[in-house]
Formats: sequence, structure tokens, C-alpha cells
Amino acid sequence: MTVTTGTALAVLTGVLVAACGSPGGAQPQDTATATPAPAQPDPRNLLAARVAVAKDQRYVAAYTLTATGKPPRSILVTIAADRSWRVDIQGGALGGTADVAIANRPDGQYQCPINPANGCIKVAASGKRLPAAIDPRVQYLFVTWLDVLLDRQIPLAVVPADPLAGTSAPCFAVEPGTTALAPPIDPGTFCYSDNGILAAAKLPFGQLMLTGEVMAAPSTISLPGQVVDGSPLPTTAPPPPPPSAKASGTPSVKPSH
Repeated sequence: MTVTTGTALAVLTGVLVAACGSPGGAQPQDTATATPAPAQPDPRNLLAARVAVAKDQRYVAAYTLTATGKPPRSILVTIAADRSWRVDIQGGALGGTADVAIANRPDGQYQCPINPANGCIKVAASGKRLPAAIDPRVQYLFVTWLDVLLDRQIPLAVVPADPLAGTSAPCFAVEPGTTALAPPIDPGTFCYSDNGILAAAKLPFGQLMLTGEVMAAPSTISLPGQVVDGSPLPTTAPPPPPPSAKASGTPSVKPSH
């Protein structure tokens, strides 16, 4: 059979329309599926993983505490094998003029003046927060705040932070929830090494930096003095003594005539 030119053109036109598709026809389907981006790790989970390791560590470590307008101070932290602990704080009382140790044993929490040792005064039950007037606060970094960072029921905002100067450990900025009347932790930056040792921290009271090698922990802590009765040293400096009559320019005895 012979196909006319008109018929051939009609057949070719139909093939092209079928190949290209028509507005009302079925469209070709793209069978390729997009690969979802990998989920980013939750910063709070990353921090909690390091804090969990920190809570299991027992050690003796030295730190330097720097604060604006104050000379650097030494901090010595002892977390003993039996979970008792002691934090020696240079300039931790009387406005930076007295060194003290804060120590925690099962029978209580003590403040101990050191250099020279004047005995240890029980200031709180074991594990409890100290009264604000005698609280240097730095000790919470190594004990109480570990539980806060691990507790997912406590509202905290945690984001990665740039490493603090002097350390390469991962750092995290932590902000307590604004609804808390008494925040369970100070806002700041916390940096933990892979083995769970606090490498550095920046908080309202200053910046802490690990110095030297971390040493093995003792079986238990020792107090730097005997337990005695008395009043603990406040963190603030004592008020200056009132000026004497002589110093004020007023004679203490009226001259005789």
C-alpha cells in the first residue's frame, strides 16, 4: 500500500506529540529521590555526654581563676575516690585577702581558713548550697552543677561556643531558663576535654583555666584543721575600722589652761 505525503506528515506529527506530551497528558516522573541532610547533633546531648564522664572522674587538678580588676588566683580541686571533695581557693574570703578551703564529707560541709589554718567550721549539710554571704561559688563547677547539666528536666539553653583562649577542648555556652526564680546554675561557657576534665570555664565571677597535669585522687579528703566552733569568714571584705578621734583631727583630751 502507498502512503500519501499528507498521511505521512500526520503520522509524524502524532509521534512527536506523544513523545513531548500534551498539556492534558501524563507527565514523565522523576524517579530520583533527594538524600535528606544528616541531622545535627543536639549541643545539649554533646555537653551531657562529656559531663557524664566528668561525674565519674576522681582527681586532683590545679586551676587559675582570673577576674576583672583582680590578680590571678590559684584553685586546687580534689575529688576523692569516696566522693568526698575539697576546693582550696586563694583569696576566697574577706574580699580576696583570706584563703579558704570548702570541703564536703558525709557528715557535713566545712569552711576552713588556710595559711594559717584556724580550724574548720561546719557551714551546711553535705551537698547543700552554702549561705550566700560565705559562698565563693567556684566549687559548684566540680560538683553540684554536673547534676544540673545532666538533668533534662531543668530548662537550659545550650549552644556550641568558640574555644576559650588557652584550651582546645570543645566549649558550650549555657543559659538557664528565664522563668527560674533561683537559677540552678550560673550562665557561662563550659569546656570539657574528652576524658571529662573541666579544661576551662567562663562565668560571672571569672574565668577558670586548667594548669598543669591532672593527678591521681586520694582515697578521701583531709581537712586542713580540726573541726571547731565559730563563725565562718564572709566572702566580702570587712568594713574599715572607724577613724580614731586622733586621726580625725579632734583631740581626745582637752588642753588644760
